Parts: sequence; structure tokens; C-alpha cells
Amino acid sequence: MPRISLRPATAADVEAVTDIHTAARTAYYLAGGRSDEELTSPTARAERRAAWRRAIEREDRTVLCAVDAGADEAVGVLSMGLPHDDDIDPATTGQLHQIHVRPDSWGKGIGALLHEGFVGLLRERALTTGVLEAWGRNARARSFYAHHGRRPDGHTRPGPGEADYIRLRLELNRASKVTG
Repeated sequence: MPRISLRPATAADVEAVTDIHTAARTAYYLAGGRSDEELTSPTARAERRAAWRRAIEREDRTVLCAVDAGADEAVGVLSMGLPHDDDIDPATTGQLHQIHVRPDSWGKGIGALLHEGFVGLLRERALTTGVLEAWGRNARARSFYAHHGRRPDGHTRPGPGEADYIRLRLELNRASKVTG
């Protein structure tokens, strides 16, 4: 098992974070039936790169990298901030906007470490609830989040490939009882 630590992302991490995001989303969207062209095109990658640069620079967003100390390289990333939806109180809730791990590092506990980092950030900010959206066809992510105590809260929105995004909720009083 590699020695992984979490640290704040910087502008120097944009390329690595974009690569991680591209590889992870390609793996789960291809598994869900999306075409490779729409996932890996240079235009789509450039849009992801610009979005990560903005996220890292925003004051209302936290981006953390999971770094393999032995290789001194980022292997995972998370982004959290204010909730997207108006029915969620930002005074009590933080949203995990994205979490990605390089597919060749799946199953090594990196996602669990990133999730623990998110829960730690919620607690530091005195937030009692965490939400996120998972694509309905991403069975791997949905299983991962269920294992970490997240449950659907009934809210969905249209997603790609005629599959909805499903909002998942984690109440911190339950999180303390969940093991990873």
C-alpha cells in the first residue's frame, strides 16, 4: 500500500488533477455506456482543465490532492464547497463536488482517505451534513458512497446517457458510526 497524504491543491497541480479526472470519468462513463470521443476529446479536456484551475483559485472551494509520497505524485483529488441546490442550507451543509482517483490506484484506500478528508473538513467548519451527486450508472461510486454511510435523499437531476444524477446525503452523527 502506498503512503498517501492529503494536501491543498495549487495551480501547479492543475495538469495532474485534470489527468486524474479525465482517466476516472472516462472509466466510469465508458462502463456506463458513454462514447470515448465525448469523454477524451481535446475540447472536453481543455474545459476540465479550466474548471479545475477556477476551482483551485476560488475562495469558496477547497481542492485537496491525495499524493503518493513514494512517487511524489497526485493519485486522487477532491473538491468541496457550497451546495448547488437551493433546498440545501449552506450554513449546515457542504457539498462534495468531485472526488476522483486514478483508475490504476482504485482499491488501495485512496478514495476512503479522500472521503475522510471531506468529513474532516465538514467537522472543521462545524457543518453537520455532506451531500454529493453520483451518476446513476456509476455503480462503483454509488457502492463506495453507500459503504461510507451516504444515502439517496430523493433528489435527482438529469444526467448524461438518460441516467440521472442522484443526490446522496451523509449526516455526521451517522458518519461517526461508519467505518471505512
